[in-house]
Amino acid sequence: MTVRTAAAIVSFAAGIGLAGCSSFYEISVETPIQAKIDVSAFQRVLVAGFLTGGAKTIDANTETARLLRSQLRSKQDMRVIDTDVLSLVDEVDRQKGQAPATATDAESKIKTDKDLEAYEQIFSNAEYWKKVGAEYQSPLIVTGSVMFTEVSKSGVVSRPTSMPNEQGLEEYRSVRTYSDMKGYALAPKFVFIDGRTGAQLFSETYHEEALYPSTQNTPALSSYFELMDKVLPSFLNTLSSQKIRGSRVLLK
Repeated sequence: MTVRTAAAIVSFAAGIGLAGCSSFYEISVETPIQAKIDVSAFQRVLVAGFLTGGAKTIDANTETARLLRSQLRSKQDMRVIDTDVLSLVDEVDRQKGQAPATATDAESKIKTDKDLEAYEQIFSNAEYWKKVGAEYQSPLIVTGSVMFTEVSKSGVVSRPTSMPNEQGLEEYRSVRTYSDMKGYALAPKFVFIDGRTGAQLFSETYHEEALYPSTQNTPALSSYFELMDKVLPSFLNTLSSQKIRGSRVLLK
């Protein structure tokens, strides 16, 4: 605890003592958070597609595009363009002079972060994105990469356990036990591109994990949505200002 924090607590406690019968009341407050980029020049937004890799249990390209489009329709004023999702793995292969892979081969090409690096050059190809933008009346383009991988860990974890106290009443206590855990890790990178010029405006990378007891069978798609829920507020704040609602306790 810092000296300043300690002083504040002492001051607050002294204030309560002096207040005597003073009452407290709670008020709602909103804290605005400004958007990370200015999108006022765009009337449309295109969620184009994503480089995806890791586990083959879900179609992360299609699921991510569908989810972001749904969120953008309800959270900002730009028109969301509906179109087929781009296969960026195939596009990079074409640019390298390689034949497009089959769907199965495309999924297996990006297994690790090192594999992903070989394909991320697509995000700096201004001519390609300018061409894509021209097809859709120069929108803001949302693209990026999504790594969705299986993870497993072992170690000591704390679990709330019900047990009787001295009076015989049930109460919960934290009990540390050794446990094997498994689950999924999600590492999305969102890249925002100006469809008029093909230039990259902003990018941001996230990492989230969800671990479950090894005996628990959690569907991959369910875990994917659980992890994306943690990322979406920050993603949306890139494009539009948000308000965080909270409360303050005042002394009357």
